[in-house]
Amino acid sequence: MIIRFVKLEILPQNIDDFKNLTSGEKDEIIAFPGCSHLEILQDVSNPSVFFTVSLWCSEDDLNHYRNSDFFQGNWKKVKQWFAAKPEAWSLFKAVE
Repeated sequence: MIIRFVKLEILPQNIDDFKNLTSGEKDEIIAFPGCSHLEILQDVSNPSVFFTVSLWCSEDDLNHYRNSDFFQGNWKKVKQWFAAKPEAWSLFKAVE
């Protein structure tokens, strides 16, 4: 299983836009083959910072999503709201 963390810093004037977009598309993302979970988290002390946490059966499933028309359209919208370059990590459990 792949655990994907993505850190996004959103311009303050676009925080509500980002929340509305992601809440409306969350179910569509989870419906992608291999995705079993998605959370969108907001930093307690800096409301411009968000993390997405998603669980994927495999890296191939994650890459299929990242190469999809859906993702490309979503990323094009969200990218204009970035206050900083996004950061991403793909992880697996090293110790149970």
